[in-house]
Amino acid sequence: MQPDERDVSYLWDIVESAKAAQKFTDGLTYSDFLSNRLVRRGVERELQIIGEAAKRLSDNFKLEFSDIPWGSITGLRNVLVHEYGDVKYELVWNAVQTRIPVLINRLSPHLAGRMPD
Repeated sequence: MQPDERDVSYLWDIVESAKAAQKFTDGLTYSDFLSNRLVRRGVERELQIIGEAAKRLSDNFKLEFSDIPWGSITGLRNVLVHEYGDVKYELVWNAVQTRIPVLINRLSPHLAGRMPD
């Protein structure tokens, strides 16, 4: 399935924010991440963007890629925005270290030649 232009725009937001979150944590340990408020806040913001863009993807696109945990992605966004006092940074770290690379690899091919690098 080729995503429509609206979905391509949201996919671009997701992939770019995912790459940024990775870059913010590149070379850091979990302890480094916890001790650096600026990095934590930057990662939180990128995850919020990912969740918001995921929420706006068409239902058809999300059905086509039902292996991606869209509900978890938007759920994390909701926690970061509305329940920020209850953020579990171990989950945020795990998302960036293990789930973000999979998301980038899964979605990037749908942007090839469609958006600027």
